[in-house]
Amino acid sequence: MLSDDQAKASVSLNAWQSVLCDLAACLRFYSRLPVPRLPWETDPHAAPDINGMARVVPLGGAIIGFLPALILAGALLLDLEPWVSAALSVATMTLITGAFHEDGLADMADSFGGATLSRRLEIMKDSRLGSFGASALTLGFLLRVGILATLATRLDPVPAALVVIASAALSRTAGLTPLVFLAPARHDGASHAVGQPSRDAYWLAAILAAFIAIALGWCVDLPRPGIGLMLISPALTGLAMTRISARHLNGQTGDVAGATQQVAEIAAMLGLLIATHP
Repeated sequence: MLSDDQAKASVSLNAWQSVLCDLAACLRFYSRLPVPRLPWETDPHAAPDINGMARVVPLGGAIIGFLPALILAGALLLDLEPWVSAALSVATMTLITGAFHEDGLADMADSFGGATLSRRLEIMKDSRLGSFGASALTLGFLLRVGILATLATRLDPVPAALVVIASAALSRTAGLTPLVFLAPARHDGASHAVGQPSRDAYWLAAILAAFIAIALGWCVDLPRPGIGLMLISPALTGLAMTRISARHLNGQTGDVAGATQQVAEIAAMLGLLIATHP
């Protein structure tokens, strides 16, 4: 028989193991990082627990943003131009994620060329890139690099790098919004197969994302209005994209979540930029 203290310790250990499993599943889902199998995992390739994974999305986003942030800071410290440094950071992020979210942005943009709901959903399943998608990708990369480069001219290398981590956490949390508040637009898609995160899991993720952004911002003394706009902008983006998806697709898909992440990342950095004066 276990004593009360031993039983509590066992429960605590199991809880931490569960969190680490969810985090590993999150990183495998959102990135191409080499995540090893944890000793207590029975099947690392099994379908993830969507609620457990959703709760740790901000932490997973922060981890995904770490290397791009390091690249940005290193390039700036090597006295590379801000545009070159920002481009290297964004390129690193794209490689880490396998252009996972960019693909969603392109597919959702292409769907605006469909005149009917069925045609829009058909376009989103098509792997070919259309003019709307190409335009969205080009503008998305330009905005991300341009905003980050401008921030790099107004902030020191370390604060600029931490902005990358904060926006990675906030934007991936915003990407959950349409998944939580809308039903899947089709019954044969990945979004329907994975399931919907609960609202409790979503609000917990939102609190964690806000905590990460505020903590990082305070550590490097980012302007308080900038931190506030960095929090509000992706939240509003998530709501706006959810509304657009409801009207445009009568539901949500994984591509909508990816598109929301991309727009929310731009919004988070732009919010900070507005409040960061040269």
